[in-house]
Amino acid sequence: MNKTELIAAVAEKTGMTKKDAERVINATLETVTASMVAGDKVQISGFGIFEVKAREARVGRNPRTKETIQIPATRLPAFKASKALKDAVAK
Repeated sequence: MNKTELIAAVAEKTGMTKKDAERVINATLETVTASMVAGDKVQISGFGIFEVKAREARVGRNPRTKETIQIPATRLPAFKASKALKDAVAK
């Protein structure tokens, strides 16, 4: 399912127009993104937790030249599914 299909499905289930459903979905995604950029985690009961994980700086190796390189520290988005979501998908 892509974003367009998601918008259509939400509009159909809620009785909203596709434009209104698109605004709601875009606002939700923007809010989740802004919270994660700020370093906060977003917990949606029954769905899961969106959070930011820190990855430490480390030494890597270029497989072609075998040269050692420094890989900088970074922050990555992560999602942890709730038990309810895991159980629903497993059925």
